[in-house]
Amino acid sequence: MKIIFRNILNSLKNPGWYYKDLKELKKQKGADTTFEFGRKFPILSEKFDEGGIMKGHYFHQDLYIARLIFEANPQKHLDIGSRTDGFIAHVAAYRNIELVDIRPIKSLVKNISITCANLMELPAGMVNYCDSISSLHAIEHFGLGRYGDPIDYFGYLKALQNIAKIVKTGGTFYFSVPIGPQRIEFNAHRVFSIKYLLDVLSENFSIKAFSYVNDEGDFFENVELTEKNILSNLGCTYGCGIFTCIKK
Repeated sequence: MKIIFRNILNSLKNPGWYYKDLKELKKQKGADTTFEFGRKFPILSEKFDEGGIMKGHYFHQDLYIARLIFEANPQKHLDIGSRTDGFIAHVAAYRNIELVDIRPIKSLVKNISITCANLMELPAGMVNYCDSISSLHAIEHFGLGRYGDPIDYFGYLKALQNIAKIVKTGGTFYFSVPIGPQRIEFNAHRVFSIKYLLDVLSENFSIKAFSYVNDEGDFFENVELTEKNILSNLGCTYGCGIFTCIKK
C-alpha cells in the first residue's frame, strides 16, 4: 500500500508523462479524423497502480460469506444492512435475497427485495422469519446517527437481539464487525473486542467458525479462537471479525 501511495504522489507531482503521452498520441493520429480530441480529462493517479486491489474488509467478507451461502443453500436468506454493490450483488447473482436497511433504496434489481426498517425495533411479522441471516459491517453503526438512525448507545445490542428473534432455531447468522481495542469512533462506527463479541453472541448463538481480515487487509479463514487470539484481538487495531453462528 505504501508503494501504491508513493506512486500516486509521484504521478501528481511529476505529470510530465501526461504531456509526453498526449504528444505521442497526436503524432500517431496525424490527419486521421476517426476520433477528434475533445476536452482534456487527465487521470494522473492510475498509471502506476496495480490492476486492482484484492484486499480489505469488504472485498474478503463479501466474497467469503456469499460463497458460504451458496454452499448452504438456505430456504430463505435475509440480510441486514450489508453493502449492496458488494455482498448483496454477489448473492443476487445466484439466488433471491431480502435486504433490510434503514435507508430507502429505490433501485429494483432481479433477485433482490428491499424493506426499509430500523432493526433496532423488531419489524412486524419477522419472528422466526428465516433460516439464514447476515449482517456484514453494519451493526457497528446502529445508534450512532450516521445513516439517519436515532441515537441509541445500545443500538447494536438491540439489533443483535432482534436478529436472534428473526432467525429460526438451528439457523445460521453470518456476522462481521470491526475488531480491535473496544471503542466508539463517533459518528463513524464502533470497534469491538473479540472477547466482548463472544460474550454477547453466546446468549443466543454458538460459534461455528471465525475468520478475520487483519489491519493490512489480508484474509485468514477458519482461525482458532484461542485465549491468546481472543485477548490480543489477533493483533488488530481495526480489523474485521467474521463469525458464522448457529442460533441456539
